[in-house]
Amino acid sequence: MPLAVIALDFEPVVRYGDNAVRLETIALAGAILVSVLFAATIATWRGFRRRDSADGTTNETARLRLDDLVLLVLAVVPGAVVGGRLGYALLHLDYYAAHPTTIVDPGQGGLELSLAVVGGAVTGIYAARLIGETVGRWLDVAAVPLLVAIGLGKVAMALGGRGQGAPSDGQWATSYVGDRAWASLGAAIPSQPSQMYEAIATLLVLLVVVAVLRLRPMPRDGLAFLVALGGWAFVRALVAATWRDAPVVGPLLAEQLVCLAIVAGCLTVWVLPKNRPVVFPVGRPTADPGVSWRSASDAHDTDSGGSR
Repeated sequence: MPLAVIALDFEPVVRYGDNAVRLETIALAGAILVSVLFAATIATWRGFRRRDSADGTTNETARLRLDDLVLLVLAVVPGAVVGGRLGYALLHLDYYAAHPTTIVDPGQGGLELSLAVVGGAVTGIYAARLIGETVGRWLDVAAVPLLVAIGLGKVAMALGGRGQGAPSDGQWATSYVGDRAWASLGAAIPSQPSQMYEAIATLLVLLVVVAVLRLRPMPRDGLAFLVALGGWAFVRALVAATWRDAPVVGPLLAEQLVCLAIVAGCLTVWVLPKNRPVVFPVGRPTADPGVSWRSASDAHDTDSGGSR
């Protein structure tokens, strides 16, 4: 084994009594919790600028409601699962083309991250429209938490020995040694730490998004999310060059094609609305003093006509 390789030897499983939980699972749950707390904190800040469709003015006092955050987080899950499964099928198209019924088999295969994020965004947007929320502002709320969840999730993968890249004898190559329950095949083979590359790259995109948001408000609601999603997809495409997967089109991997398609989609959504006015649905009075929680009577309130 090359001397430059970083050898990792620790127990990836936490045992208590007759039970055991993987470190990766605990860390991933923590990553999700931290990202949701970030979203709740951002939503309770002084408010996001909302342009009134009548006179073009902005309102800094309107804030987002935390009970809607709970609903939207739940709405993201089915889209993420379906999108992630479709993405996994695309990455292994030869197999699933021959065995199409196994696509819906939860015990076979896994999920792919890029389309999971897109699928979750789609169902989240749909749910926001159903409850009369301002979709663009909720997307902006999700920009930073999304990158936090992805970055911490990649670190969680490293705790389980998952996400190793192509074999390498470089000075940053990592090897998971010892007779442990590592999550990847050939964990002891010195390889590119692709999961940590993506964690670092995602952190850089996060810093860019935060810097842009602090310097000036986005000209349209939702653009912060497009910057976050497109930026992450771009760096993920770069990191994927270190994966073990085989190219499918020239030097490009299937995952790189998916990521580049996401980047193109973000750019398209960014450019197209510039030629038409942006109208945001207003479901609540602009004098809303801040975050509030619905009471039982709110669910039967007929004054609002069913829209918020």
